[in-house]
Amino acid sequence: LSLHQCGLPREIAIELLQTFVIRGLIRQHVASNIGIAKSKIREKEPIVWEILQEVMQGHPVLLNRAPTLHRLGIQAFQPILVVGSAICLHPLVCKGFNADFDGDQMAVHVPLSLEAQAEARL
Repeated sequence: LSLHQCGLPREIAIELLQTFVIRGLIRQHVASNIGIAKSKIREKEPIVWEILQEVMQGHPVLLNRAPTLHRLGIQAFQPILVVGSAICLHPLVCKGFNADFDGDQMAVHVPLSLEAQAEARL
């Protein structure tokens, strides 16, 4: 991982970006409605992961570790899909979060508006 990237487990990523994946399935004519798209996501069809990869390239995420005592407590990253159930970080960004790998919990937020996405990319 680079300094600007974080690894997101598949389950977290699909939950956060589900609406964008549904839109992608419908736009690519893989699903004709929301219900069919959701069933394809539940069944974890291969096309879902391909569309999720495309969606993730265009959507930065914000990682926050409470308590947020200073501005490095919340940072923007480019998400990368990873296998497993843990969020992955570059070791050099852990200090800002005061992360010590003893079961720390982090919140992941997806900026929705174009303005918020642009700010996250700065």
